[in-house]
Amino acid sequence: MYAGTNKGGTEAIVAAERLVLDRRARLDSGLTADAVVESFPLAIDRVMGEGGLWDPDTAAAAFRQANGDLSEAVHLIRAHRSTLPRVAFSDPIDPREMELLRRVVSTQRRPDGPILLGETVDYTARILHDGPDLPLPVVEERDGPPPEHPADGPFRRYRDYLADRGVLVDRSGAEDEEPFDIQMVAPRLPAHRSAWLSAMAQADTGALITIWYQSVLGPDGYAAEAVTLGEVRHGRLPVRVRHPHTGEPVEIGRVRVSETEAVAHLGELRGEDPTTYDVGYAMAFGHNERKVIAAASLDVSLVRFKGSETGRRLEQIVLHTTDGLAASGFLEHLKLPHYVTFQSGLDAAAAARAEARAELDRLLADVTGAAAEPVAEPGPDPVAEPVEGATA
Repeated sequence: MYAGTNKGGTEAIVAAERLVLDRRARLDSGLTADAVVESFPLAIDRVMGEGGLWDPDTAAAAFRQANGDLSEAVHLIRAHRSTLPRVAFSDPIDPREMELLRRVVSTQRRPDGPILLGETVDYTARILHDGPDLPLPVVEERDGPPPEHPADGPFRRYRDYLADRGVLVDRSGAEDEEPFDIQMVAPRLPAHRSAWLSAMAQADTGALITIWYQSVLGPDGYAAEAVTLGEVRHGRLPVRVRHPHTGEPVEIGRVRVSETEAVAHLGELRGEDPTTYDVGYAMAFGHNERKVIAAASLDVSLVRFKGSETGRRLEQIVLHTTDGLAASGFLEHLKLPHYVTFQSGLDAAAAARAEARAELDRLLADVTGAAAEPVAEPGPDPVAEPVEGATA
């Protein structure tokens, strides 16, 4: 750190952080945690998802402390989560119990169960405006009471429809092992499917989208629509733990999640049955459809190519490069002092250059009897000089 390399470094760090605190005190004195959650719901959901901790108030506090920097807020959440004890393990969650807030089905015109657009701006024109109201088109109001939210209940998913027709690949069996806990043990290659599903649920959204987009672009630069979304869902799911005395499941709360099933038609060229389909799956905390769509599509690829060179490379990318905290942490450390190692490398390069020049001089002297012009020795590097009394 700066404090260990420069006189006055600690004072500079404290002064720099004081600037942040002073600015926050001036601007957000009236910005409560509830106001942050209500005003920036998608940002808070992303912080909870990438931080791996469901607590909107804590995520809002991290968002405020980080001045809206999502990566820094995730860092704060992860650090806080590491101090919390595990008091229980929840029972497996059944996604079919979801209390729907949004459901979009792109593979069927009339699917079983409701289609709910929910809260979204997917179909709104991207026109910047200043005010609380969106510039929506005028729609005539219908007579009678407003439509009611459809009753929540089990409904058939598109994978059920494929299974009924006998065209769904069976992925159950030997791979249905105990879920891999990436919070306690770092996954290693080759990884179990639950490891990469967990990693993608906590991955940086932009990183997953980039990997997915790269995978669907062909060599000519045009996207190959190899995957169709079976369903996209957003809703609430109950979390249950076992009562310590009775052993009975007890609901302790509900979490909002996004969930996607991606359908891929298998191909004969890869030795697959072209009369079958495979379904990729993804789930993540909060309302983050971009993440789960990319993750479900990548899940299909990871399963189909598992064991091949392409599959091993994709597993490595998904498990080792999509964690936003790890990536941003490595990037951020570049701002710390590196002048000792850099100067060492610079000196080595200068010495090698001087040695090469001396060798050239000897060769010229042997051939012509005349030496080349001397090369001036490099002067001291001002970067390597210690900094006295650094300030913010």
